[in-house]
Amino acid sequence: MISFQKAKTIIKKNLFILGRETVNLNNSVGRVLREDVVASFPSPRFDNSAMDGFAVRAADTTHASTKNPIELKIIDVSSAGSPSKITIEAGECIQCMTGAEIPEGANAIIMVENTSGFSNSNKVKIMNPASPGAHIRKRGEEIDEDDILITKGTKITTNELGTCATFGYGDLSVSKKPKVSIFGTGNELVEPGQKLGKGQIYNSNLYVFTDLVEKAGALIQMKEVIKDNKESLKSFLSKALKESDIIISSGGVSMGRYDYVRDVFIELGVEEHFWKVAQKPGKPLFFGTKGNKLIFGLPGNPVSSYIGFMEWVWPVIQSLMGENIKRTLYGVLDDFFPREKTKYRFLFGNAKCKNGVIICSPTSRLGSHMLTSALGANCILGSESGDGPLKPGDLIKINLLPWKTIE
Repeated sequence: MISFQKAKTIIKKNLFILGRETVNLNNSVGRVLREDVVASFPSPRFDNSAMDGFAVRAADTTHASTKNPIELKIIDVSSAGSPSKITIEAGECIQCMTGAEIPEGANAIIMVENTSGFSNSNKVKIMNPASPGAHIRKRGEEIDEDDILITKGTKITTNELGTCATFGYGDLSVSKKPKVSIFGTGNELVEPGQKLGKGQIYNSNLYVFTDLVEKAGALIQMKEVIKDNKESLKSFLSKALKESDIIISSGGVSMGRYDYVRDVFIELGVEEHFWKVAQKPGKPLFFGTKGNKLIFGLPGNPVSSYIGFMEWVWPVIQSLMGENIKRTLYGVLDDFFPREKTKYRFLFGNAKCKNGVIICSPTSRLGSHMLTSALGANCILGSESGDGPLKPGDLIKINLLPWKTIE
């Protein structure tokens, strides 16, 4: 059995980044950028109006008021996509719509609300003075040309999608998705919806794995529940080792009579790097490699399996795609957290923000078979080994579930 930190170091030494491919912007959400996205032009590209109104020379409006409006001659209209080509002279103005380019000679926008309004007349009354620059969006005030908009390693969400579209990116260079094969073992496993027999349980782990693989941005290559039979395991794993970047098992890596997974991995030429980790839950954790294939054997208990995926497999998927990994979060406990003398301890929990401090509540359901402990959780709480429990007010490490938030 090796320490939690040593196991992390071993995995890190065996990581690599997958190749890249080009995808259309329409298919880019959830993908990880392999190149910085830079501004192809300044934003705004030109001085434009922030309001519907009139482009004026500020000096022509200096003494305007409701009681003594100033009348200006309307000489043209400038709208988004159809800018005016006329230069404003003294005593003149141009109707200017939101987003329209500011005409030559103008240095301010008067909102239509501060005038006699739009009409078919060639004159307008100005009720308020304008200061130079009023309601004008200046060229480059948001972004300069060639500024970095989004750094490589960023996973594309709606925010990045909109920015890429704004700056004209039709295609993006992204990491290839890791191909992942998942399997569960056990004669006792039955699919949800079927009737349970004596001694049988429902297969939940592969449903959890499938969702987590897809949430992490990888592809399910193969998926199967395999009976406790060596030949069936060999057949599945031989193919999975050829077609996958990552292979994940649920169960079969402990010391039971029918726990064949570790043996079959080794028979197929997988190099074992470790088999047991000083952690709870999930001590029987297998990690091996064959070439550039990464193999994880996770325990069959559902909490051990779920937490094992999030703590060990999820960051590996991120690393293979070159995704930027967020910094570690810490919070303050509001209840006791049961530490282990020699093992790293995990529990599902809930983190909330109160008065600017992250407060963490661990689940009270401690068994590795109690998957309901994940209900209502937004994080996994983790602690190094130590004598006695952590107490309310102590700091605790937070692994925020990526699809959850701290409220």
